[in-house]
Amino acid sequence: MAEDVRNSGSFIELLETIADNKFVLGDRLVEIGVSGPNLEATLAAVAMAQGELGHARLLYNWIFELKGLKPKKPNIERQTGKAFKGVVETHNWITLMTSLYTVVTAVDIVLSSISEKGNDKTISRIQKLMKEQKEHIVYAQQWARQLLNDQGAIPVAFKESLNNMLPEVKQWLKEVAETTGITDSGYVVNDTSLISKFQEELNKLNLDDRAVVY
Repeated sequence: MAEDVRNSGSFIELLETIADNKFVLGDRLVEIGVSGPNLEATLAAVAMAQGELGHARLLYNWIFELKGLKPKKPNIERQTGKAFKGVVETHNWITLMTSLYTVVTAVDIVLSSISEKGNDKTISRIQKLMKEQKEHIVYAQQWARQLLNDQGAIPVAFKESLNNMLPEVKQWLKEVAETTGITDSGYVVNDTSLISKFQEELNKLNLDDRAVVY
């Protein structure tokens, strides 16, 4: 069963989507993070950039193995084209924090739904990545709350940024949950739990229902 999943194009595509988003997000964390609102935010963004790029590199190497291309190592210069449009178009601190929050939250939910039907090596890789990105989730949540509680136009701008990102992220979660090549092999829960869990995390921000698309 596990071997079927490892050879599944659907599972590889899932990993590529996660890797691409982390690759682009890591790049944006450096590019935009160096001009963060304060020194602490800048240092944290640059540090997390290394983490996101490291996760992307690990995932690309894993994908290479699944495609049977090992021992040759991939030379990662660009994403495969599966990164979310909202992540690619990140251009300032507010959209950066929106991208970071939505990506790490959605990815964590998907990885959490990986079944234990996989082999020990697969589960170990997933758990290691989840453990390493926990601090990124906490950081993103803190900044989301800070932007929402700020003064002037900042909360409105953050909500608008979320409005732009949420449909794309939720559509991805829906597709993951419904992809037969993944769900039939037991890797991802085949129900609406991915979206509902994402919604639960979103609700923790206490967003105004009238201002944010659900």
